[in-house]
Amino acid sequence: MKSGIYALALLLTGASPVVETPAADNAPVPVEVFAQLPAMEGPKLSPDGTRLAAKMAIRGKQYLVVTPLADNGAAKAMRIGDKMDVNWWRWVGDKWLAVGIGTQDVIYGEEVYITRLLGVPADLSSTKQIDWPRSGIRADEVLWTAKDGSPRILFAKQTGIESMDQVYPSVFEADLSTGRAKLVADGQRNVWNWYADGQGQVRIGYRYNDESRKAMLLYRDRNGEPFRTIARADRKRDEGMVVPLTFRPDGSALAFDDSDGHDALYEVSLPDLKLGKKVYAAQGYDLDGLIDNAAETDADGVNVTDTFGHTVWFNPTLKQIQDGVDKAVGERRARIVSWNGDRSKLLVEVGRPSQAGALYYWDTSYGNMQRYAWNNDTLKGRVLSPVSTVHYTARDGTPIEAVLTLPRLRAHKNLPLIVLPHGGPFARDAEGWDWWTQYLAELGYAVIQPNYRGSSGYGTDFAKKGEGEWGLKMQDDLDDAIPFLARQGIADPKRVCMIGASYGGYAAMRAAQRNGDLYRCAVSYAGVSDLAAMQRYDGQFLFGKTRGDWLKKQAPDYRAVSPRFGAAGFSIPILLVHGREDKRVPVKQSRMMADALKAAGKPYDYIEQPLADHHFTRGEDRLEFLKAMAAFLAKHNPA
Repeated sequence: MKSGIYALALLLTGASPVVETPAADNAPVPVEVFAQLPAMEGPKLSPDGTRLAAKMAIRGKQYLVVTPLADNGAAKAMRIGDKMDVNWWRWVGDKWLAVGIGTQDVIYGEEVYITRLLGVPADLSSTKQIDWPRSGIRADEVLWTAKDGSPRILFAKQTGIESMDQVYPSVFEADLSTGRAKLVADGQRNVWNWYADGQGQVRIGYRYNDESRKAMLLYRDRNGEPFRTIARADRKRDEGMVVPLTFRPDGSALAFDDSDGHDALYEVSLPDLKLGKKVYAAQGYDLDGLIDNAAETDADGVNVTDTFGHTVWFNPTLKQIQDGVDKAVGERRARIVSWNGDRSKLLVEVGRPSQAGALYYWDTSYGNMQRYAWNNDTLKGRVLSPVSTVHYTARDGTPIEAVLTLPRLRAHKNLPLIVLPHGGPFARDAEGWDWWTQYLAELGYAVIQPNYRGSSGYGTDFAKKGEGEWGLKMQDDLDDAIPFLARQGIADPKRVCMIGASYGGYAAMRAAQRNGDLYRCAVSYAGVSDLAAMQRYDGQFLFGKTRGDWLKKQAPDYRAVSPRFGAAGFSIPILLVHGREDKRVPVKQSRMMADALKAAGKPYDYIEQPLADHHFTRGEDRLEFLKAMAAFLAKHNPA
């Protein structure tokens, strides 16, 4: 099979095909290679399995791409707009795609992010705006798609911004081919989320009052019936609530619940929400998500991250396929990422934590998979620095799991070390290809990514251990990785830097302020420096008061753990980098930190990227950051 994506890239860029000679395994990899965006994002098979839809970044621009899975098929590409983000895409039958887009706009003097829904034919010949004139800020949440091949969907959207009645989302049925929509369920006060079953019946509404922190679950059996309240919870008391996700034909449902300390999948009776049989649990870990069957009437499997992300299949056919693929790829890992309607045609990502890997197409009617595209056209199948999971104990006895990457071109003894905490902080790292970590290893550093207390995925108790510990015990967990690796003989404890983004950037600032005796330098990308200012920023958005409650739990004394107010205590150099288009952590956070360090006479470098966002979605910004980081490390902690 020809690589349709590669051919399309050549067509759009005007480049000529280049036959590359594979580099020797020990040849250094240039920084530009690590900064490359993935060849494609979110590949999805059409229900009949004949087409693939994905997003491509070409010369810094986002394209929606549809390509036939045949040697003689012509790929198509569409630019949605210069200032529009293509956020997601979903097949609706074989001939149409529902596409969610977003853009920044100014409403009443405030900059807000607006989402909209498009209907796009599979040949990408046009677009249909789905009820845009009657849409508010959020208008792109698809709840259900028709199973009969017609381009019909149910979606929830705000209908305007002029009154609260318009702000609470209503549910509409829309025809993607015409753009027309009709009302299915009126918006209700404080109902922000709707859930539909596999037949397109709107079954549940989740009501939440940000002022009182009270939650309610509204339920009905089918469209046309009134909703009734079946559950209540007080978030101020940390009360939980079971929310059905998949509705079965026998009247039961499937839902996640953490009553045993970890998120597990249960059968749930309706409408009383009593937990029944535990369908699946992962020992020591939370489940990540549910995969419905084609009819959306039961589960085909669950997504799990233990030491790495994978799928546990309940569907016997898919389980057999997964087992066969796992045997075929040997030491590599294979994950089925998309499938057609009858699960006979699959897209499978194959790689390993030290390898960018490739996307394969498999028609199970035939005996073998065919490689469709490399995830990195330069690296192809090259194996770089090894990645493993390690465990150590923090100073107070808390067990910490971490991901360790060791440089491939050096002996693994007495290495310079990078402590790289993840963002969130309610998130986690696991074994998997990571362009940033692999670049640091290519430079010669050992890199450890601790899943400090408060990280997600390890159950309720571990998450609660992070409450009140921002910049305190959470910081200790990071610092304690250093003596652990020193005892192993892997790291030189006198040559350590901390680097991170978002919360990880905050942690890097905090390390420079609090524990400069342990580190030579720090690098913060999009870090938070002032928690009170961050709460005021978050307060503008939906559930702002609830977000404030959460942040106050994590850090009861904002000022004491905000690096901005401890600038005089910084004892090591720090590099601050922030994107001006960052809407998650505003650029002001790094500007304030830089100003405070300047006033205190402390060493720092500050780079502001004019077009960068919070998520490194532009290759140009990745490259600038990697080069600046490498230069900074070479100066302050050379490998």
